Amino acid sequence: MGMFLEKVRCDDARVHGICLGTEVEKYRPKTLDNLIAHEDIIGTINRFISLDQFPHLLFYGPPGTGKTSTILATARRLYSTNEFNSMVLELNASDDRGIGIVRGEILSFASTRTVFTKRFKLIILDEADAMTQDAQNALRRVIEKYTDNARFCMICNYLSKIIPALQSRCTRFRFGPLSTEQMLPRIKHVIEEEGVQISSKGIDAIVELSEGDMRKSLNILQSAFMAFASKDGLITENEVYQCVGAPQKSIITEIMGTLMNDDVFAAYR
Repeated sequence: MGMFLEKVRCDDARVHGICLGTEVEKYRPKTLDNLIAHEDIIGTINRFISLDQFPHLLFYGPPGTGKTSTILATARRLYSTNEFNSMVLELNASDDRGIGIVRGEILSFASTRTVFTKRFKLIILDEADAMTQDAQNALRRVIEKYTDNARFCMICNYLSKIIPALQSRCTRFRFGPLSTEQMLPRIKHVIEEEGVQISSKGIDAIVELSEGDMRKSLNILQSAFMAFASKDGLITENEVYQCVGAPQKSIITEIMGTLMNDDVFAAYR
């Protein structure tokens, strides 16, 4: 029943625009030049590639700040389309947190040399901070043994959950939250491409509620679009807040003013 309802929502949304269910992946930057922030990190990675001195990497910071997009764009620069599948292994460490994934798929990929190239393989471990300490210790040994054949990029939200022995073997980059100036052009581009009708205050509300998380902003846009696609007119600021279930600033200001300036009984009412 749930899948049927989701299909109905998407079909209904397409009448008024397009189903936004895959917008996060659809609009993920494909090249390093298309990334909207962290120019210093991108510049350093470009130098690593140009100088043929590519280290193990550790990307950390809040969700939706471009960590996964950056390493995937880097992989596309390192390898051709035909090489990509044989040279890049992308895993979400939260799917299998234990030592088995390290001794199995990761070890097998890292230890196997490709026949037609001497270049290193790339292993991307997303949500690496979900791995157990035993798994991280096993990963350290794999990294030490197969550095000539493979490079690792670990991605996490919390650096403190990565053991020091792994941290010390990687070049670390912190990805901070995106600024409003960085997010607005990309959000407006998606809105224009998808034909979403939304007010300027509605867009501002999306940026504010997403708190520097680009993925969250697109998910909020999707929610507002799916909830209000069948109505006439623009998606408003109030409707964006409704989708998220967050109170507007004006309401919070009014409540605080009442609490601070009125008597107890007036504030209670």
